[in-house]
Amino acid sequence: MFHRGTSYLSVGQRDDDSAAPSSSPSSNGSFLRGIGCLILISCFLFLITPAPNNTHHNGAKVPEQLSPHRRIVDPRERTRKLPVRVQSLLAQSQIVGDHLQEVKDGSKTVEEAIHLSTNKQGSGIGSSAHIGAGALSRNVKSAPMTLNEILAFLNSFVKKLTASNVKNKHATFHGIWSAYHDLVAKHLYPWDQEYLRRMPPRRQDGSIYLSVVSFRDEFCVETLKDAFNKAKNPDNLFIGLVQQNCEDEKCRRGSNVGPDPDCYTLFCSSSMGKKYCNNGQIRLLRMKEAESLGPYMARYFASKLWMGEQWYMQIDSHMSFLQNWDALSIQMLEKAPSEKPVISNLPPPNTSNLQEKIAVAAPRLCGAVFATSDIEGQIVRLERSYNYDRIKLDTPRFAPFVAAGYLIAHSDMLRDVPFDPFLPYLFLGEEILLSARLWTSGYDIFSPTISLVGHRYERNQQPKFWEAIHMAFTNGVHNPLQMLVLNRIKQQLGYPESARDMIKPKTLLTAVEQYSMGHSRSLDEYLKIVGLNVSLKEVTYTAWCETGQPPPGFEKHNHLYNS
Repeated sequence: MFHRGTSYLSVGQRDDDSAAPSSSPSSNGSFLRGIGCLILISCFLFLITPAPNNTHHNGAKVPEQLSPHRRIVDPRERTRKLPVRVQSLLAQSQIVGDHLQEVKDGSKTVEEAIHLSTNKQGSGIGSSAHIGAGALSRNVKSAPMTLNEILAFLNSFVKKLTASNVKNKHATFHGIWSAYHDLVAKHLYPWDQEYLRRMPPRRQDGSIYLSVVSFRDEFCVETLKDAFNKAKNPDNLFIGLVQQNCEDEKCRRGSNVGPDPDCYTLFCSSSMGKKYCNNGQIRLLRMKEAESLGPYMARYFASKLWMGEQWYMQIDSHMSFLQNWDALSIQMLEKAPSEKPVISNLPPPNTSNLQEKIAVAAPRLCGAVFATSDIEGQIVRLERSYNYDRIKLDTPRFAPFVAAGYLIAHSDMLRDVPFDPFLPYLFLGEEILLSARLWTSGYDIFSPTISLVGHRYERNQQPKFWEAIHMAFTNGVHNPLQMLVLNRIKQQLGYPESARDMIKPKTLLTAVEQYSMGHSRSLDEYLKIVGLNVSLKEVTYTAWCETGQPPPGFEKHNHLYNS
């Protein structure tokens, strides 16, 4: 029978049935109803009482998903009092749960909370703590991404970008940035972190990956042909081409003309290009003119087409080459007194006879100025390269800056100093930022010993990407949009007017730690060596670059340059 205890119900066995007292039918009915109520109450208590530590009463471990004691709680109960935007982020695994209360009480914004857990755990690459990582962390892969995987994702992202642009065509520059930020935070950034975690190992086969970004460039196909024709080892050359073209019947290029020349198709259909395309040595990402995000983001996309080649080189799409440029580039890198060399300058014009200049020392990029135009935000701009050396040495000389239109480096650069997906719409600032990030990450910058490439500088009548921005949105929106995004670069470089507490909106700082200065050397040390004072906007002449000597702190290499 059931015995009622003081704090629980227990089931006991009656020892002597014959000793049970007799009762009337009415009392038996009441007794049975009481028993029924007790049974219902005990079952209810049994069901709602959680089993401690997922352990059954007999000591056996019960799998959590099968435990009959677990009370299922609607997760919406915990978030109903949160703002709708935060609820949406939570539903899509796009917010760091550890900091939910801080978001709820207003001490941190959603954007500030995104990376706090990631930073506590280290680099955060592949971590489930960052924004949008929910789906990735549930299906962790370790093998390098295939080219098909990469292109499938990038093409999908570009389609989403197009839809977003159409939706926000009449938005203000703040609205354009907000839409882009949210799209990247939701899709591109989490994918980028997964890509960085799964990057292929660097090969040791003398291969060169050539990043080429083209914006409506009629000279692109000649650049590809010259690169392969002049290479000593063309079978070791792999090109990642980001082609941004107008594909309409009428395209603006001074006057209305037909579609832009298709660089990839023209090269691959040529007698010399067909072989390399069939061998998979040209990797292509097509983008329409209206989808352009500027040269920096085009280089971001091109960097993702790298498949482990030993050396990384990036150029513009209107270049010429010296015979055997590839082998000579590798020789320079190997002779530079550094474990992580980067060779760069502003090349001579493409009209120069590079073969005749082979006995002359290449020009070096030494100077920088703070921009004075109202639309440039006092960002650091690089000056021209000059011929400082009377004697050509075999050892590359140190230099303070890299030029985005021509550099070649150890390809671990893509792993150590990855391109930042939160820097769209820029034509300024990428070179000083990349120079500082490389140097603080342990990379040493050098000028080439001889000129290996020429650059077509006179392109006044060619289309410009900011014209495409005006077509995609509204006329005149590019300048204020660029000024806004420049604050992300200026904050990293230490501009006081772009300090963290000064920047608005705070979305400009999303994931900035993931794509900022390295930890091998300090930013202050770099700025002192190159003579830049970002607080006072002053440039100090340092002399070491112009005289061809190593910078302060690198005196151990002086003997290499005494001539």
